[in-house]
Amino acid sequence: MKKLISVLFVALFASPTFAQSLFNGRNLDGWKIYGTEKWYAENGTLVCESGPDKEYGYLGTAKEYKNFELTVEFKQEANGNSGVFFHSSIEGTKIAGWQAEVAPPGQHTGGIYESYGRGWLIQPAAEKEQYLKMGEWNTMKVRVDGDDVTTWLNGHEMITLKDAKIGEKTGQIALQIHAGGGIKVRWRNIEIKQLK
Repeated sequence: MKKLISVLFVALFASPTFAQSLFNGRNLDGWKIYGTEKWYAENGTLVCESGPDKEYGYLGTAKEYKNFELTVEFKQEANGNSGVFFHSSIEGTKIAGWQAEVAPPGQHTGGIYESYGRGWLIQPAAEKEQYLKMGEWNTMKVRVDGDDVTTWLNGHEMITLKDAKIGEKTGQIALQIHAGGGIKVRWRNIEIKQLK
């Protein structure tokens, strides 16, 4: 019986698909702020908000991730121009990597943009823009497995992409505040499952 319990324990907690929380709901442990924009924990949520400089800002993970399934919930309380970067590297407020877009209605939430590279790689079909609930909680899932990337918004598949350049890289996961000011987005339940 003890052996069976040990096997089950190892299978559960050593599994590469075991979900890990990236945000503890209390502070920014495990993350690093890039730039002068505002990042803080409030009432169990992670808030990103434009600061007085109205420039780009990023909150990046201390760790790097290669193949994963990331789930986040977000609520755009003001201009929601933000995003979830992956396979990224950050110097100051210059980020290299790929972004799963989070933006106001009609601005391609769930699409993939390559920062300081090729720009838009893929945007959701126009009829999928309806799945964003501005001012309410939304759930985004981003799956990166080798060359393959898929995003979902509120349970709806937004894009699928095969890109060899993505498959070659690894890097941080980062949340963005877009330049221009007036942005405020809340995040919660940020979880990652690492894949083989």
